[in-house]
Formats: sequence, structure tokens, C-alpha cells
Amino acid sequence: MIEKIFFAVIGCILIALISIFFGLLFKGIDRKIVARMQKRVGPPIRQPFLDVAKLMTKENIVPENAVRWMYNLAPLVCLASSILLLLYIPIPGLEKIQLNGENDIILVVYIFIIPALAMVAGGFSSGSPFATIGAQREMVTMISYEFPLAISVIAIAWKLSTIFSENVFTISFISSNPIFNNVGLVGFIGLIILLFSLIIVIPGEVAKIPFDVAEAETEIAQGLVVEYSGRNLALFYMADGVRIFAMASLVVNIFFPYNISNIVGLTGYLATISDFLFFLLKVFLLIFFSITIIRAGMARLRITQVVTSYWVTITLISLIGLLLLIWDNQFAISLPW
Repeated sequence: MIEKIFFAVIGCILIALISIFFGLLFKGIDRKIVARMQKRVGPPIRQPFLDVAKLMTKENIVPENAVRWMYNLAPLVCLASSILLLLYIPIPGLEKIQLNGENDIILVVYIFIIPALAMVAGGFSSGSPFATIGAQREMVTMISYEFPLAISVIAIAWKLSTIFSENVFTISFISSNPIFNNVGLVGFIGLIILLFSLIIVIPGEVAKIPFDVAEAETEIAQGLVVEYSGRNLALFYMADGVRIFAMASLVVNIFFPYNISNIVGLTGYLATISDFLFFLLKVFLLIFFSITIIRAGMARLRITQVVTSYWVTITLISLIGLLLLIWDNQFAISLPW
């Protein structure tokens, strides 16, 4: 029993280190690419690591009017819940130390709310009017993107439930039974539409342009985290990178769970390493198309535009994708593969 607990703790620490490292790495790559796309030199890729190291050495200032215990607890909860996501989202080579529960895809969708709620709590507890406005905007944004996110995820699980009798609401089952292999032409079009919906949801989930209204540096001076400094700000900064990595990993597991080792015929450790690197490549490409390109070419939306975009446009698009998955069985038009 003690041995199992020991290995579980070691596994959690390992996943935490991996998620923080690659979260910060992808943030650095994203910043560099955006700078190049805008004809700037940009910071070095290692800059996020340097920022975290510097913030950890700075004084942690708590505002006089802040609710101290909530103010200090919010960054820790935000980072911990972000790491918790990657305990459930399968990563090649780490499956044995990750959690795997019944209906865990529903759990993961709910856990994604916790980091945002932690940031909202931190904003309200800081006593700053800028942070209060940012917290209000974050709550509205969160309510807006949750509906299309839930529709897209549940639609795919439902489609698999019409084919298999197992617990299809488990992420490991969805990733081991690629959805594109189990639909016809109509369902394929529906999946592309659902994928497009999730690509638009990702920048809202991780508060990136054009949906970063909760921070809006030029309007409300960083909003939610305006009063944070030192260690607390570093925790928020790391949590942001982990959330990006987790959200992209979830979409990759749902839509692109293919392993390169099966294609090239590798086995053993070489297969594990190649699948892990291929997984990171897929995550990077998804971040590139869903965050990097969008924020390099768009300006920030108003909060009313964010709500309209998610509640009306993206929700309707995701519902169309769901309807096409439902009609897939009726038309039964098979794909060439």
C-alpha cells in the first residue's frame, strides 16, 4: 500500500514537471513565432523560464484591502487544478502513472472550470477595481465558451456510444478508438465542424487574443492579475502554460489520437519515445493554428462580441456538427478509407 502511494506521488510530481516544462516551452515558441509574423525579433524561446525564475525571487506583495487567504490561495489552486487535468488526459508513455476513471471526460470538462474560477476568486479578493472588472469579464467568458465545448465533446462520445457498448465517456477509450475511423462522409463533415468549434474555443479557454478581455492590458491593466507579484504571479504564469498544454492535449486525444509507431513499425522504447515526440508535435501544431495564428492576425474583441461569438455563432456551428453526426447513420455514406 505504501509502495503504491509512493509511486503515485512520484508519478504526480513527474507529470507536474512535464506539464510545466512543456507549457512554458510552448509559450516561448508561441511568442517567438508571433513576433516573427509581426516582423519583430521577439524574446528568446527560453524567456518564460527566465520570467518564472525571476518572479520566484521577487517580493510577494499582498494589497492592504485584499482578502489575504483567498488572494494567496487562488494561484496555488489555479496551478494545481491545471496540472490535475493532465493526470486524466492520456500522454504517450505516461499512461501507467496517469488516472483513468469512469466517465472521466465529463470530469475533465468540469475541471477546466476550476482554474478560471480560481483566477476569478483571486481577482475579486485583491480589492482592485481593475481586477474586479477582469473577474466579471472572466465569468462571462467562461459561461459563454462552456456550452460549445460541452456540445463538441459530448457529441463525439455519443457517436462512439452508438457503435461500442463500452464506457465511451472515458478519454482513454476515445483516444484508442479514433473517431474519424468510425464515421461516414456526413459524420466526417460534422467532425470537421466540431473541430473548428473547439479551435475557436481554445483561445477563449486559455484567455488569448481575441478573447483575452479579462486581462486586456491596454484597457484594465492586466485585469485579473493586476495586483499580483512575485511567487503568486509566477504560479499564475505557469498555470497559463499548463492550461494551454492541457487543452491542446485534450483536443489531440479526441480528434488525432494516432501514434506514429504503428505507421513506421517501431516497438519497445523507440515506439514510446517516437509516440511521445509525435504527440508533442501534434500539440504544437494545434496551438499554432488555434492560438498563434489567430492572435497574430486579430485584435481583441469587446466582451459583448465574445458572448455573441460563443453563445450564438460557435454554439450554432457546434450544433450543426452534432446534427451531422446524428444523420451520419441515416445516410451511411462511407469514406474511401
